Amino acid sequence: MNTPNQPTETPGETVARLSLAEKADLTTGAGWWHTTALPDAGIPEVRLSDGPHGLRLQNDTHADHLGINGSAPATCFPPAVTLASTWDSDLAGRVGGALARECLAHGVHVLLGPGVNIKRSPLCGRNFEYLSEDPLLSGVLGTAWVKGLQARGVGASVKHFAANNQETGRMSVSADIDVRTLREIYLPAFHRVVTEAEPWTVMCAYNRVNGVYASQNPWLLTDVLRGEWGYDGVVVSDWGAVVDRAPALAAGLDLEMPSSSGVGPARAVAAVESGELAGEALDRSAARVVALARKAAVHARPDASYDPAAHHDLAREVATRGAVLLKNDGALLPLDPAAPQHVAVIGEFARTPRYQGEGSSRVTPTRLDDALTSVVEAAPAAHITFAPGFPVDAPDADAAALREDAVRAAESADVAVLFLGLPPSYESEGYDREHIELPVEQTQLLAAVRAVNPNTVVVLANGGVVRLAGWIDDVPAVLEGWLLGQAGGSATADLLFGRANPSGRLAETIPLRLADTPAYLAWPGENDHVAYSEGQFVGYRHYDARDMAVSFPFGHGLSYTTFGYADLRVVPDAGGLDVTVSATNTGERAGHEVVQVYVAAPGERARRPVRELKGFATVWLTPGETRDVTVRIARADLAYFDTAAGTWLVEGADHRIDVGASSRDIRLTTTVPVDGDAYADRPDADSTVAVWLAHPVGGPAIEALLNRVQKSMGDAYPKEGSPRHRMVANMRLSQLAGLPIVPLGFDDVHELVETVRSAVGPHNPLTSP
Repeated sequence: MNTPNQPTETPGETVARLSLAEKADLTTGAGWWHTTALPDAGIPEVRLSDGPHGLRLQNDTHADHLGINGSAPATCFPPAVTLASTWDSDLAGRVGGALARECLAHGVHVLLGPGVNIKRSPLCGRNFEYLSEDPLLSGVLGTAWVKGLQARGVGASVKHFAANNQETGRMSVSADIDVRTLREIYLPAFHRVVTEAEPWTVMCAYNRVNGVYASQNPWLLTDVLRGEWGYDGVVVSDWGAVVDRAPALAAGLDLEMPSSSGVGPARAVAAVESGELAGEALDRSAARVVALARKAAVHARPDASYDPAAHHDLAREVATRGAVLLKNDGALLPLDPAAPQHVAVIGEFARTPRYQGEGSSRVTPTRLDDALTSVVEAAPAAHITFAPGFPVDAPDADAAALREDAVRAAESADVAVLFLGLPPSYESEGYDREHIELPVEQTQLLAAVRAVNPNTVVVLANGGVVRLAGWIDDVPAVLEGWLLGQAGGSATADLLFGRANPSGRLAETIPLRLADTPAYLAWPGENDHVAYSEGQFVGYRHYDARDMAVSFPFGHGLSYTTFGYADLRVVPDAGGLDVTVSATNTGERAGHEVVQVYVAAPGERARRPVRELKGFATVWLTPGETRDVTVRIARADLAYFDTAAGTWLVEGADHRIDVGASSRDIRLTTTVPVDGDAYADRPDADSTVAVWLAHPVGGPAIEALLNRVQKSMGDAYPKEGSPRHRMVANMRLSQLAGLPIVPLGFDDVHELVETVRSAVGPHNPLTSP
């Protein structure tokens, strides 16, 4: 039934007026980038577009989700790998706001981003689109990005929910993850974005999670996302991720994208008519889509515009802030822009920049700065020469001849600036990398240049981590440029010549070798399953727990100035901890410092990492300036997920607070007592004697029984600390009671179980709400 929509109607009331077929149509796209509109019912379409570091606007005629066809010009901001290295939530919010302006100007209602999947392995071909190996950093920056975007009336689509951490088999592979690891590592960034920023949509992943496709996983989409987190927005599929529309609707997948040419709606109608799918499930999803369409229409601005020059300047700022100075021996950098020196610029990437990754996020930039031109402009007194040095994705090129030309340029120069990195074919959506090495022709070039010029600076362009061991000891300065977006060339020149002070910090660890990485033995799985066997020990949690040498640790980054920390203070309250430190610029240049706060939890009930990032703050300091920096740590962020209790718990014990400039550069440490959550297990007859002894209620009760047993057995009773005593501790209580030499009966066991049951109850009522 088609009747005009009334302005005062709720989405549910509007849906109640629709036919079954219309409801089903609403929950499936009408084209590649549009939802279904029902004008007679007053329901407009919603226009979506790829992101997340720029607007990839296409029309339906040439639409794709693989980056194959072109798109309208838009600002190509630095991808997530670079944005994350700024450690600056305010900057992330400004990028979100700029993206919203461009979306409004082009009539786009929902931008597909941000990507907050965890970087489990450096081999993931899409790591350039993701923020970090750490869930807190990913969540904080992702939340700021969404808030910045949605504050201007454009919806976000946080993705890919969940456990999409590889491209190999991404359409079908099952990410097999224990519940604690899932809760502590792979879901928290989504939880933070959902609960703090309320994104208009959440995009499900292609893969399966513990055997069930994310697109039809009721535990993921309904129990956790809606039940626990309170989400009331639209769950949208990744493009083509729906396997079966009926169970997807039942699980909470509201909007299937793109159009399925009628297959999805027909399946939904048939499922409702047969009773396979409850009509209420279809109604709920249709109502959510109606609410989204109304929200989009309210915020649409047909007359909107934006300033491309201002957005290019913002892209330049992000690129400048996101590049990480890894090494600067002898203060080789910054170069003097006024010196009449000979600078050899070597490497094709200086002339033909790698500024973004391949795939659905590929943006057509409004303009593109290259480093070679920018270096010439930045140093008018210098003599600049250029040599391409190596081929890029050109197997037939003469690498030896290019290398010889570069060496001739380098040997006569005062300094050689060598632009290296990964060719576009090395990393992309759709497939994973096979290794983390630079191309061999580049490392050969580096060795040849370094042999003739000790003053060699390396500038890297890569979306995923590359191995530095084997060559980094031979060069005095290395700038990790990641992928710097359309203004990366000018940003690089700003950093090389000191017009800007490097402030980027690593959002992921750079390992010595691939074999050291946490998922090395499990990647990428087999028989369409991948086991997350490293558990919660991902990234720096892995390396720090093993005290393993790395090239550069999580959080590392140098500056052209230095910073000191002093006077660490921690003030606890019922809601968490306020950690305050005095930070001082002890050098001669103004710059940003990133104060990082890690917590070492006691780990008495469950194994915990050596330290975990729990807060950070970015502060601008002029030379000699001191500021108090306060970082708030919420009590919830001190908790771990207890699988026995099925809930989050904070352990009551001293927690160590580590403040520093990386996970390995800890400057100040203190401990603070933290009140724990009241909790007790419910041991049963098959629990061990040790478990019973540790229980707050069962412990005293079993002690009384064991004292009786000890008196009865006399000298035959195992002495405390003896091997036999430890063996008894590991026996099941029912097993112990069944031994004829032990004066302990099953009635005693039953009485013990009932004692605990009456005190603790059936669902651990000692657990704090």
